[in-house]
Amino acid sequence: MTTTATTTPIKTEKTTVSPAENQKGIENHKTTAAHLEAAAKLHLEAAKYHEAGDHEKAAQSTVKAQGFQSLATEAQREDLKQHALNN
Repeated sequence: MTTTATTTPIKTEKTTVSPAENQKGIENHKTTAAHLEAAAKLHLEAAKYHEAGDHEKAAQSTVKAQGFQSLATEAQREDLKQHALNN
């Protein structure tokens, strides 16, 4: 039995985005990045606390990092909504 692969054409149309929508997208990306940077710093901080044997402070840093990761995810969802609405 022979199978053939099918490909789906990639959409190459340019979408027109208003300046306000574009600015919203820019802000969503910047917000996401800022939250991810904060989360990364807190994860590194947690690792240092673990290395020093201060597991309580490591746990606190980890919980804060998770909070920033959640905020980043929310910002990403907002950006995805904007992209879905514009396509």
